[in-house]
Amino acid sequence: MTDLASYFPITDPTLIFFVVMLIILFAPIIMGKLRIPHIIGMVLAGVAIGKYGFNILARDDSFELFGKVGLYYIMFLASLEMDMEGVKRNKGRFLGFGVLTFAFPLILTYFASTKLLGYPVFASLLLGCLMASNTLIAYPIVGRYGLQRKPSVTLSVGSSMISLLMALVTLTAIVASYGGETSVWFWLLFVGKFVGYCVAMFLLIPRFTRCFLRRYSDSVMQFIFVMSMLFMSAAASEAVGLEGIIGAFVAGIILNRYIPHVSPLMNRIEFIGNALFIPYFLIGVGMLINVRLLFESSTIIIAMLVIAGFGTLGKAIAAYSAASMFRLPKSSGNMMFGLTSAHAAGAIAMLMIGMRVELKPGKPLVTDDMLNSVVLMILVTCIISTMMTERAAQQITLRDREMPSDEKPTAEEKILIPLKYPEYAQRLVNMAMLMRNPKNTTQLVGLNVVYDDDDMQRNLEQGSRLLERMTQYAASADMTMQTQVRVAANIANGIRHAFKEFRATDIIIGMHMHPEVSQKFWGAFHQSLFNGLNSQIIMARLNQPLPTIRRIKVVVPSRAQFEPGFYRWLERLSRLACNMECHTEFHGRGDTLPLIAEYIKHHYPTMRCSFTEMAHWNEMPRIAESIQKDHLFVVVTARKGTVSFKNALEHLPEEIKHHFSGSNIMIIFPDQHGDAMDEMTFAQPQHTEDQSAYEAIGKWIKKKF
Repeated sequence: MTDLASYFPITDPTLIFFVVMLIILFAPIIMGKLRIPHIIGMVLAGVAIGKYGFNILARDDSFELFGKVGLYYIMFLASLEMDMEGVKRNKGRFLGFGVLTFAFPLILTYFASTKLLGYPVFASLLLGCLMASNTLIAYPIVGRYGLQRKPSVTLSVGSSMISLLMALVTLTAIVASYGGETSVWFWLLFVGKFVGYCVAMFLLIPRFTRCFLRRYSDSVMQFIFVMSMLFMSAAASEAVGLEGIIGAFVAGIILNRYIPHVSPLMNRIEFIGNALFIPYFLIGVGMLINVRLLFESSTIIIAMLVIAGFGTLGKAIAAYSAASMFRLPKSSGNMMFGLTSAHAAGAIAMLMIGMRVELKPGKPLVTDDMLNSVVLMILVTCIISTMMTERAAQQITLRDREMPSDEKPTAEEKILIPLKYPEYAQRLVNMAMLMRNPKNTTQLVGLNVVYDDDDMQRNLEQGSRLLERMTQYAASADMTMQTQVRVAANIANGIRHAFKEFRATDIIIGMHMHPEVSQKFWGAFHQSLFNGLNSQIIMARLNQPLPTIRRIKVVVPSRAQFEPGFYRWLERLSRLACNMECHTEFHGRGDTLPLIAEYIKHHYPTMRCSFTEMAHWNEMPRIAESIQKDHLFVVVTARKGTVSFKNALEHLPEEIKHHFSGSNIMIIFPDQHGDAMDEMTFAQPQHTEDQSAYEAIGKWIKKKF
């Protein structure tokens, strides 16, 4: 009979990769049924297949390679997913809570480790850094209850970034100083290198990113570029004597504003990391754990109880102290404690750094007992965090139901995107993604309308291929897109009929950019479209990808607040600005700007914005002087016969041609009451030309005489 033990551990690279893929596939399923965080499942699977478990796999070089990439990936995603605008807006509170939630666990864990466990100073500081940081493992619970905008939640998210950054810097200082001189000159040199490195990265990476994203839209090239920036930053940090995870974290902070959270690029980054690199890293960590030591002595259990107990106590003191300081109710303190008390990926990443350090030859900084106790601590704190966050979410939900709310339920949205030119289609779809409401099942509808002429069959095939590519692009961001190619004798009528058939709520369409098709500013059919449809129409001319836009400038006409679609366009624009993390500057009349400010303050408090009073529409040339190539200029206009329409808007095409010819432009036609397709009166014609006959004659006379 064949001895099965002779086949183990498996050393063949193909079989190793196959077994790892099986673990990545089934571990979340099994852990989900056991209500255990998936990250623990990966580590436990690594324990089972490692040499201290059933000795199924050999820990070959692939675990070293993928483990290193996964380590950087964890820190990169942690900073990439942070709400940087929320942190900037409430930096005082975030900094205060961040310092508290960093200092209390660090101090308590350090003294408990030195006094009760007898660990050396460097090991105790390492454990203090582990407990000072935290991972938002329970954040999906907050999303399930719809509490993402609560002050306690935003405070927890912002403070997590601050505490993690402070823990990483402290850990880097520990690793850099162990076994060497720690004089004043050493610390001055360390601070100088850290500051110099950060300045260099903040100067170089944004320039590289803007230049690359403006020129190349290929999804594979963009992903490879982001990975290149990540590892360039990590390699540069190691070159100056810092840890690579500092570089990965800094790269994520810098690239945060260039990679919108709802973009296909972000989806690909998360997908690759969560599907391969991070699980590979966690399995490799589990293979290092000697689980047999748990049964040989009670030292590991005691160490785990001390570390988890004092570290969690520090998090609780920080959370309830901050809630009292900011005058938040007890339920908010429970939420802050629940979200900030878990330790997962960041703790493992910092522990792996400490494992490379030796206090003296043959005496590692991280012992087997410490490694096993930290893994058990992660399991315990994740359970505490999820239970506490669930309880706090229920308390806040019940509390808020007792208070009146002026928020209306979000209506269903469906955005229609007419697409024709392949080089422009992706930017329009991306704009629709950034404007959609993430709280409901917003659908995107891709439309291609072709003329009924001799080239109809060829145009139908081209339109089908274009819509197929855009469907794949939307699917890469986990969004569904309906598509239709239709034949029409009139393009505007085809779009209007499709708008009704799909029961769409908005239209996002590209502005005319091809002079060989039409010499008119509005193109061959755009004016017929917005005059024949009373729903919101957004026309865009984007000369560069949206993530590279740095500022949005919005011009609002007087009496715009009296239009039925006032809050609809303001909501779409606010979503776009928040997702792009751009500063938005509104120009308008004194009676309109306060309403905009109040709406943003109530619904989008993290949005950066400023308000400048514009007394008259003739100030457009002054605004044009401040528009740069990486700005987006937004004009809220009006249809003829509406309350906010003014004669100056008739000259909008000439002003844009003259003052904003090379700028990124968005023109918004807000919602109106009724349905223009069913209206036909003698007072308001169904179709309006770019200019009247009187204006044409007047211009001819002026030109001649």
